[in-house]
Amino acid sequence: MMDFAAARIKMVDNQLRTTDVTSHSVLSAFLTVPREAFVPSDMKQLAYIDEDLRIAAPVDGRPARYIMEPSPLAKLLQLAAITKSDVVLEIGCGAGYAAALLSLLSDSVLAVEADEALANQASETLSSLGHDNVAVVVGDMEAGYAAEAPYDVIFFSGAVEVVPDALLDQLRDGGRLVAVIGNGNASRARLYVKNGGSVSHVDSFNTCVKPLPGFRRAAEFVF
Repeated sequence: MMDFAAARIKMVDNQLRTTDVTSHSVLSAFLTVPREAFVPSDMKQLAYIDEDLRIAAPVDGRPARYIMEPSPLAKLLQLAAITKSDVVLEIGCGAGYAAALLSLLSDSVLAVEADEALANQASETLSSLGHDNVAVVVGDMEAGYAAEAPYDVIFFSGAVEVVPDALLDQLRDGGRLVAVIGNGNASRARLYVKNGGSVSHVDSFNTCVKPLPGFRRAAEFVF
């Protein structure tokens, strides 16, 4: 039987600390949350490898869904600089692993997921592990969840081509939005900050994470 607790420590030491993840709260969250609880039963032995783990097959032209590789996920969480007073909106919670991490970093998390089966799975797993400050809702990820806005942090659990204005509008003044923009190896982690009603952004680091469904840039006509 695999020693998951030891594997978790090894993941933090070998995958996170070696890639400039220094935030004590982020490292502590990764040491606490059992990644194996969020993957299919036949993949539990692979839960701590340094790769994205597939949790749902592609359906109707939509991409397969994955739990993000630990290192970029940790670096994105660190970039968001989440505090215990923050209310977080997560876009694309999948099986709920990032939501569990976010729940330890913040005051509360509202996680939006378009795939009803994944949302139900996430909700059950999070509840069984005692993450009572997370609410998972089934909905249009590109629309966010305006009913509970504004949020201190909006966190994208996957790569997108564009961040819709509807989501930037749901940020509180002083709030941050973290997303990976682009496709494949050309993608960049980006931090958006709202100040005085206007939003600015800065690119942080190169990364490559799996895409979320939707969030496509509108086609441009060339005359």
